Amino acid sequence: MNSMPTTPLSSILSRFRLRCGPRDGTRSVFASFAAAPLTLEVRNMLVHQTADPEVAIAEWDYDGVVTGTGRNFRVSNIQVSRVRGGKIVASRDYHNHAFMAAVMGRLPALIAALTNSDSA
Repeated sequence: MNSMPTTPLSSILSRFRLRCGPRDGTRSVFASFAAAPLTLEVRNMLVHQTADPEVAIAEWDYDGVVTGTGRNFRVSNIQVSRVRGGKIVASRDYHNHAFMAAVMGRLPALIAALTNSDSA
């Protein structure tokens, strides 16, 4: 099992030098997540090769702490990325957003946003 030292989320995300156009909003999503009150430690990182040399699948767990409350948690993640010319050109990330919202005390707001009749 591979692990990395405990690091604030903003430090982890700052290592990703994504070169995405502003139209896709990737940078703003990463910046907003970096501001979350979390400290994360990557555990059990696995990178799987695929038949397509441009595509890789990564899976990992985060052992985390909500810095404001001291609450500990573990959450699993998976990402499927297409890399061309050293740049991520497509990515699908799968995370347990409901669990993360609950850990940070934001589940009621998430539920309200998802059930808002104006968005239907």
